[in-house]
Amino acid sequence: MKDAAVVILAAGQGKRMRSAAPKVLHRVAGRPLVAFPLSLARSLGARRVVVVVGHGREAVEAAVKALPGGADVRFALQAEQRGTGHAVMAALPALAGPKGPVLILSGDVPLLGRASVAALHRAYARSGGKLAFIEFEPADPSGYGRVIRDADGAVVAIREDRDCTRAEKRIALVNSGIYIVDAEFLRRGVKKLKADNVQGELYLTDLVALAAKRGRAAVVGAPPDEVCGVNDRVDLARVEAILLAGWTFELLRGGVTIRRPGTVQVDLTVRVGKDVELGAHVELRGATEIADGCRVETGAVIVDSKIAAGAVIKAYSVIEGASVGPGAVVGPFARLRPGASLGENVHVGNFVEVKNTRLGAGSKANHLAYLGDGDIGAGVNVGAGTIFCNYDGFEKHRTVVEDDVFIGSDSQLVAPVRVGKGAYVASGSTITKDVPPGAIAIARGRQENKERAAPVLRRALLARKKREGKG
Repeated sequence: MKDAAVVILAAGQGKRMRSAAPKVLHRVAGRPLVAFPLSLARSLGARRVVVVVGHGREAVEAAVKALPGGADVRFALQAEQRGTGHAVMAALPALAGPKGPVLILSGDVPLLGRASVAALHRAYARSGGKLAFIEFEPADPSGYGRVIRDADGAVVAIREDRDCTRAEKRIALVNSGIYIVDAEFLRRGVKKLKADNVQGELYLTDLVALAAKRGRAAVVGAPPDEVCGVNDRVDLARVEAILLAGWTFELLRGGVTIRRPGTVQVDLTVRVGKDVELGAHVELRGATEIADGCRVETGAVIVDSKIAAGAVIKAYSVIEGASVGPGAVVGPFARLRPGASLGENVHVGNFVEVKNTRLGAGSKANHLAYLGDGDIGAGVNVGAGTIFCNYDGFEKHRTVVEDDVFIGSDSQLVAPVRVGKGAYVASGSTITKDVPPGAIAIARGRQENKERAAPVLRRALLARKKREGKG
């Protein structure tokens, strides 16, 4: 379809979504709804793509521009939503000049595939007419425009649901809102549309009757799941379930082991290598990449992160905007925040939080630590309870820990501070000054033992409780 231009209708508010966000920006399987028709248009090699925007114009345009191929899209503004015919009328100036077919898609129909569009294009070409569209038979046709045929079975019109007679409402076949229309016929036809209907709108469906009068309106069928639009959040959930089920099977066939597949969510934007194992209730979102041979255990959530070959993400860890090196082990119950970067064979364990910090090869922080805004070299051991005190109430500061350092448990490193190569920080220390390479830093109060004082203290405490009536 390299001869075709594509118009994507994305101007509506989507009131049934009950949301401040434009309907086409609601995400399904990791992508905004509008991404799906745009991706389809790119796969078809369309010579021009026009997206009609209206409600939430700036947000929709920004989202489209950020998508693959979005930089080449032209936008048309439908400032006032007066129906689908009015939306296409708004798109005509952006089509500017080219002849040939125009494929009209809805921004809220994410499951439409190339095969159905190819069948539609063939029907359009064979008919020699001016218009072709896709019809389908939903379980409940309420709300859809009915396809009206004459006694010979030829399509003569589409009647919108609110304008149907009782007899027409019983028609099972309905319009999908997906068309191929000759560009010249489209330009002439939209000028003839009238708002003489219950909703007072300009219906694009009225072009079908015009085409039928001038020859023939071609029609092809498609499965309901493929062409049903998303009107509310129930539809959104249904569509996402279909997409994720198909993607899950594709991953399984591609060499990924998935435990309890129905509980696992992998966005369409995620890339997963071979011999990867995903546990139950795992979620992989956004621009995440999981390399070959990784294991992601039960309940882990990974967003916009890169996990290198052979890494293990243990149960219930949360990783966002981070990178994990080859053979590294994370968790269980670890949190990697944006900017965290773990080198080869790094271990980050139970209840360790890492933010904007690099850990060099072989370094370990296995228990109960916060490592924020730091640079940690190779072969470093970070003891349990260690804290990088990176924020002074006004600014963030960095902590630098060079190679082969040992940091004892329950230590606080008050940034900005540097611990030199091979140094040793004694447990319970609060480090506020740089530690030279090879030095031992001890920064804690001197211990004092008072002989036979404990019984005296206990008697005093008991006496106080009796006086206060608590004994």
